[in-house]
This record gives sequence, structure tokens and C-alpha cells, in this order.
Amino acid sequence: MSGSTRARAGALSTWTTRRWLRVGAVVSLTALALLGVTGAWMLQRTGSISQNLVDVKSPALSTALQLESALLNQETGIRGYGLTGTADFLTPYRQGLADQTTSTARLTKLLHGDAVGLKDLKAVRDAAETWQARVARPISAAPAGSPSPLAAVRAAEGKTDFDALRAALAGQQKRLRAERTQAAGDLSSTMRLRNWVFAAIAVVIAALSVLVFEGLRRGITTPLGQLGADARAIAGGDFGHPIAPTGPADLRRLSGEIDFMRRRLVRELAFTEEARVRLHAQAADLQRSNAELEQFAYVASHDLQEPLRKVSSFTQLLQRRYGGQLDARADQYIDYAVDGANRMQVLISDLLDFSRVGRVHHELQSVDLDAVLRQTLSSLSMSIEESEASITHDPLPSLVADPTQMGMLWQNLIGNAVKFRHPGRPPVIHISAAEDGALWRFTVTDNGIGIGPEYVDKVFVIFQRLHTKDAYDGSGIGLAMCKKIVEFHGGTISVDPAYQDGARITFTLAGEPPKAIEPSTLPEATRADTERGP
Repeated sequence: MSGSTRARAGALSTWTTRRWLRVGAVVSLTALALLGVTGAWMLQRTGSISQNLVDVKSPALSTALQLESALLNQETGIRGYGLTGTADFLTPYRQGLADQTTSTARLTKLLHGDAVGLKDLKAVRDAAETWQARVARPISAAPAGSPSPLAAVRAAEGKTDFDALRAALAGQQKRLRAERTQAAGDLSSTMRLRNWVFAAIAVVIAALSVLVFEGLRRGITTPLGQLGADARAIAGGDFGHPIAPTGPADLRRLSGEIDFMRRRLVRELAFTEEARVRLHAQAADLQRSNAELEQFAYVASHDLQEPLRKVSSFTQLLQRRYGGQLDARADQYIDYAVDGANRMQVLISDLLDFSRVGRVHHELQSVDLDAVLRQTLSSLSMSIEESEASITHDPLPSLVADPTQMGMLWQNLIGNAVKFRHPGRPPVIHISAAEDGALWRFTVTDNGIGIGPEYVDKVFVIFQRLHTKDAYDGSGIGLAMCKKIVEFHGGTISVDPAYQDGARITFTLAGEPPKAIEPSTLPEATRADTERGP
């Protein structure tokens, strides 16, 4: 390939789709316009020649023949009248004169602008006038009834004049025949040329159609089809499939930009996959760590109960046997030891219950929350009666849940509402339930001492107490256990900070909680303890 050819190819390779379409449209429209102008000219030319032949040449020749016939009728009538004197011979003469006038006028009109034709017509008229002046009018003016003497006298002169007229008519007719023949030839050749031109127009239009179709196929359809196939391959999961740039410059740029996006997505996917693997490993480590912590809490609370029972029993024996026998300080120390042992026993028992949530009690079944609430109120009947509490509730639904955990949930929430009552009025507690999409939203409202807005998150943390043990007893695990139970069943729990007339705790429960951790995914010690039970 020469340097100029390579330069032209390089220049064409920078053309965009819009430029190719613009150039193609301009070239096609120019070619079609030229072909249209040529075809229109050929049609106009053919029509002009055909009109001239039909409206001028042929009528002119026909009229010239009619003029000759009119003059012959005049000559025949004058000759017969001159030889016989019969008036009937003047009829064709007079008719010939009228026909001559008509034919002459028509020829003058048909030959308008044709100087040669008008000259021939003038020669015929002059020759006819000469014959008529010398022969026809003098003989036709003679009286009828006898032969005209002038007929014999001017016979030779009349013959000479009419022969000249005949010659003028023959020359006129010869030229008119030649012009008509030439016009017919021109029409035939023009029609042949017209047919070739229209055939060429058809061929050019067909060629342009093929070129346009092939240009669109190679420049737009095929590159877009290839781009679509590459995109489908990538969408099908073959992210390493490259996008080949083809077609005009803008389509190649588009292919390059899409391929750049593909490479970036590949990098992002690789990074995401790596992050997912790390996150999965961290989640697994966190799951093992949580399971080990739960196992540790369970083992610690479970195994500490025996030595704690011994400490509690012996300190109580010590208090019963030696109470009052020692000094006041010793009795005070013994009271501290007994109280600490009892509180430690309660704390460890609550911690054991907390660690069992989701590990030991995970028998999911359809639970009637109304029935569970009645059982809870029955177990709390003593404290309810002592505090003169009034407890009402809306109709509660049946959910798929662990019945033991539901009982613990109601017991902690209602027990707290009774425990943290306002000193100046009896507790009034109401439990409401409303369906919220796929969840059920429950609200426990009381008129107790309430929870300050600064403590709405702190109350759900294990071992967090807002009051001293002298004011209210307890271990600080109740609401933390409620949170763990609610989250185990696919819900959330919170305190409404806007409620000022007591405390309002809102929580949600799913109709069916998410799948719990399978025992096979727990550490071996935890799995064994789960299978063994408390």
C-alpha cells in the first residue's frame, strides 16, 4: 500500500457514523438529483419533439396536400368552364378558392416562426396568384353558355403558370415531408435515449440501494451486533470476554469505553469478592467467638452455682448459729456475706437464663401469645395483687416462636412495669398489638417512673442499672434478655423517648423468625453443651 493510500485509509478511519451518513446521504441525493434532472429533460425533450411532430409537422404536410387539392379543383373547374361555358364547372372553382383560403391561413399559423416554411408558402401563394390573375379570374368572369375565347388563347400560358404552381407545391411538400421524417427520426432516437437513461437511472438507484444497505450493514448493523453479542457474553458471566472495537470511529470509541467499564467492573468484582471472602472469614470468626463467649457465660454461670450454693449455705448457717454471739461489727460482716451470696446467686441464675436464649430454648412452634400472657400474669399474680396493678391488652396474635422465650419476654416486660411503678399511684399497664407489614408491632405502656431519654439505649445493655440495689432489686439483665429474645425472633425493641407519662416499650416480632444457627456450625464444646442441656 502506497503512502497516499494509507493516508486516505487513516483519514477515513477517523470518520464517525454521523459523518458517514451525512456524506452518503449527500452523494446519494446528488446522484438522484442529477438522474432526476436528466430524466426530466429527456421526458421534456421527447414530449417537445412528439408535440412538434403531431401538432405541427404532420398537420402542415396534411394542410399542404389539402392546399394542392384546392388548387387542382380550381384548375379543373376553370379548364372545364373555359372549354364548355357550363356554369356548373365554376362550383369546384369557387370551393377550391374557399379551401385555398382556409388551408393558407392554417399553414400560416402552423408555420409561425418557420422562415423557410413561410417562404415556401409565399412562393405557392405567389404562383397561385399569378395563375389566377392571368387565367382563372379572366375565364371565370366570361359569360356562361359558350366556350371562353380566352381559354384557347391562354391555354399555353395557363399551363406554364400552373406548372410553376405545381413545382412550388411539390417543393413545399417535399420540404415538409423531409421535416416530418426528420422529426419522426428525432423522436425515435430520443425515445431510445430516454429508455437508456431511465434504465441507467434504475441501475444507479439499485446500485445506490445496495451500497446504502451494505454500508449500513458494515458500518452500523454489524458493529452494533458484535457489540451486543459481546455485551450478552459479559452479562452471561464471562467478564473476561474482551469487546472488539469495530465500525466507525464513534462506535469504536463506544466499544472502547464499554470495554474500559468492563475491565473496571472486573477489578471491582475481584475486590468485592476478596472483601466478601474476608468478611465471611470475619463473620465466621465472630460467630465462633460469640458462640465461645456464650459457652463461657453458660459454663461460668452453670459451674459457679455449686460452689456459690456452698458459700451461701454456710454463710447462712454461720448467721443462724453465731448471730448475736459476736459483736455488732461481726454480725454486720455476716449480713454482708449472706446478702452478697444471695445476690450473686440471683445474678448467676439470670446470667444462665440469658446465655440459654437461642441455645437451649429454640423449639419453634405456633404460640398463642394470649395464652402465654395469661400464664405470665398468673405467675406474677402475687406482685400484681400487692401493687394493685391494672393490666389490659388488645387481642394478641399467634406466631411461630419459642413458647419459653415468649413467656420470659412477657414476664420481664410486665415485671419491670410493676416493679418500677410510681410511688403515688397504682400501676396501669396496657399491651397493644398491630400488624405492620410482615411484622407484628407490640407496645407495653405503663404509668410508672419512666425512662429518661438519655437512658433509652443504656437500659438494653446487660448489667446496666439505672437505680441502686437499695431502691430497686434486680440484676440488670431483664431488658437485655428481652432484646436478645426479640432479635432472636427477627424483630427489634426500643423505648419511646417521647412518652412522658411513664415508660413505653415497643418491639416487633416476625410471623416466623429467621433460621437459628445450626448446632453443626457451633464450636464442639458449645454443641455438646446444647445437646446435653442445662
